[in-house]
Order: sequence, then C-alpha cells, then structure tokens
Amino acid sequence: MEELLMQMTPITLEEMSGVKLMNRIDTKFVTTMPRLVQLLSMAREDYFVQDIGGERNMLYDTTYFDTSDFDMYKEHQRGHAGRQKLRFRTYVSSNLQFLEIKTKNNRGRTKKKRIEVGDMDLTDTAKRDFIAQKLKYDVDTLVPHTHNYFRRITLVNRQKTERLTIDTQLQFNNLVTGKSLDMGPLVIVELKRDGLVSSPVLGMLLNLRIHPHGFSKYCMGAALTNPGLPVNRFKQKLRDVERILR
Repeated sequence: MEELLMQMTPITLEEMSGVKLMNRIDTKFVTTMPRLVQLLSMAREDYFVQDIGGERNMLYDTTYFDTSDFDMYKEHQRGHAGRQKLRFRTYVSSNLQFLEIKTKNNRGRTKKKRIEVGDMDLTDTAKRDFIAQKLKYDVDTLVPHTHNYFRRITLVNRQKTERLTIDTQLQFNNLVTGKSLDMGPLVIVELKRDGLVSSPVLGMLLNLRIHPHGFSKYCMGAALTNPGLPVNRFKQKLRDVERILR
C-alpha cells in the first residue's frame, strides 16, 4: 500500500484549499485491506494524494462528546434527521486540533462547522459560544464518551470536485466502560462531494464489489464497546463488521 501511495501525484494542503466541502453529500463504504490495495492501484492515475511533509498516511486522534444520557447517539440510532455529533479532532501530522460539529439534514447533506482549539476544556468562553450557536444541546450536559485513533489517506480527483478519505488501523477506546477494541483489517472509505457530481471512483468500487455501507465511527465505536447502549438500527451493520473481523 505504501508503495502505491508513493507512486501517486501529491497534493498539498494549500492546493486542497478549494476542496473543503463543508456542505456536502457523503457516501461511505466498508471493505478490507486487500481490496484497498486493489482500489489504490486502480485510482492512482485519476487521483492526487494529500502529502504533508512527505507523509501520505496521516494519524488522526478524535474524542467524541455526548450528553450523559447519550442523546446524540440515540438520535443516530433512531435515524432522526437533523442529528448532530460533536468531536475534538487532532490532525497529528499537521499538529492542528479542531472542535467540530457535524449536522446531517433530512436531505442527506452533511454540514460541518469547526474552530481551531488548543485543548478540550469546555469551560473556555470561545468554545462555549461556538457550541451554543451551532449545537442543539446544552454545553453543560456534554461529557467525553469515546476516543479513537486511525490512519487516513486523502485522495482528491483531478478536477478537484471531490475528496476520498480512506481510514485504516482503527482503534476504539470507550471512556465510559474502559473497553478498547482494535478493528484489524477493517477499512472505511468515504466519498465526499458537493452534490451528485460524476465520480471516477464509483465505477472502481463497483468493479471491486464494494458497495455503500454506512459506518459512523462514533456510533459504531460506542455500540461495539458499550453493551448498555441500544443497537436495534445498527444490528445489521454490526453483523457486517463482525464478518469482516473474523
């Protein structure tokens, strides 16, 4: 995989500035490492790969906050429109941390708002003001629930109209139960584009029999590491994940 990444044309963060896609349509796919190697081989002529200081497979560190009653998780589990997530994400390679709020509306669009921060202290005025403006939950009800690490490859198509993120080496740590889980060969691919524009990778995924499959790292991580949470809507996804991990 690393050899294939080094064969691809690099793109810098500055060159990617026009591909932020903060209001977008996301499509996720779940696969395994052998299929990922095939996909990268097929995509190398049609996509740039993000490069930061010579690194093309970046480490991400994320902590998700929710209410003490898991209200955000439960809204996702019930499939409610307008559901939200709040996370602190550290982009380790670029030494940046953001407080991010994601909202998914009833038309399937995901809107992400974020501010750069230096820590996860929710007594800070700037963070509290941001949360009060963007999140429908009271900041004083929020506590950290799950934490994850993963490696991310980011591809950008030649027209710079979409991003493809590829997450590997995913690990969950539940801050409530103390349970940790290594997801082994699991790979999460996410296509992010501004509307249903043409995408070269969709044909490649179809050829590899990799089909759309929802996977929320917060919800799946919480469900897999906290047996006290409801999982009715996630049962099939959890079974699919178990099948991959066997």
